[in-house]
Amino acid sequence: MATLRDAKRVVIKIGSALLVESGGLRKTWLTGLAEDVAMLKTRGTDVIIVSSGSIALGRGVLKLPAADLPLEQSQACASVGQIRLARAYQDVFDPHGIIASQVLLTLDDTEDRRRYLNARASLEALVAFGVVPIVNENDTIATDEIRYGDNDRLAAQIAVTVGADCLVLLSDIDGLYTANPNTTLGAKHIAQVSEITTDIEEMAGDPVSGLSKGGMKTKILAAKTAMAGGCAMAITQGAVARPLKALDDGAVATWFLPSVGPKRARKNWIGAMKPKGTLTVDAGAIRALSKGNSLLPAGVTGVSGQFGRGEPVEIVGPDAVRIGLGLTRYTADEARLIKGAQTQDIQAILGHTSRAAMIHRDDMVL
Repeated sequence: MATLRDAKRVVIKIGSALLVESGGLRKTWLTGLAEDVAMLKTRGTDVIIVSSGSIALGRGVLKLPAADLPLEQSQACASVGQIRLARAYQDVFDPHGIIASQVLLTLDDTEDRRRYLNARASLEALVAFGVVPIVNENDTIATDEIRYGDNDRLAAQIAVTVGADCLVLLSDIDGLYTANPNTTLGAKHIAQVSEITTDIEEMAGDPVSGLSKGGMKTKILAAKTAMAGGCAMAITQGAVARPLKALDDGAVATWFLPSVGPKRARKNWIGAMKPKGTLTVDAGAIRALSKGNSLLPAGVTGVSGQFGRGEPVEIVGPDAVRIGLGLTRYTADEARLIKGAQTQDIQAILGHTSRAAMIHRDDMVL
């Protein structure tokens, strides 16, 4: 059984119904959540929050009904609510010395390879600084065609993107049941799921909350994404005071457990890709790679094929024998320009600041 105590990097999803009540922020609840985040940070755990609430808050400020709104009015509510939501998070984190940041994404940002890599790099940089990113769907500009539509799936995608080993969905229910416990007498709680079967999918019901767009169906979809990325996921009751501490202390939850960890899952994913090109490396680079180092441009002697940033390329030695496969941080044209170059010379060659590694060791399978 996975536990929150085991996690080194946690993504926490918070729904609108937990944050907003009668158009206003539940400040006491959010203050308790900040204490939970501080508890995790004290342990050295990285924390990323995926938060709903901007539209619900904006509705309250603009005095609009909770019923379905036209798209442009929902976007206006999001714009008004986002600034208040960001300020609320920073206000509750300030007493703990925690810096928060706002990250707004759409479905396009995680499906487009370049934007995905930029989002991943930004999140990694923020976490390295000890910041707690607050991620939300960019409802201000998103249309139905580029929306996730619920933050359960967005949270799972973020968890996989940053290599989190735990995703916690704070919900209005304490986990998965064999049927909807609010309408079915004798519905049984399921404590652990190691595989998403057809039976598990059929247990999912419809949303209970008027504010929440997600239900158990979206949580099962989120679990599929998380488990495929090697991330354990918990569904637990979020309305209680200090819900993460409660989960830490053994509160009722359903844990979805992957068969491998996030690093191994990512390596398996990369290893199954079809290469778009080839990087030939020298003997020195081979020795460096065997010690677990990244591939630097200095060790690259040849580039073939056409590939974009973030696409898979084959790594071969001087004898053309395949050494491994990795996701390049440069396009084919850029790689040709900087092959053999020292790190300090890359900026002068390309005319802009770039990353040192041609392929980072976390994006490589040998």
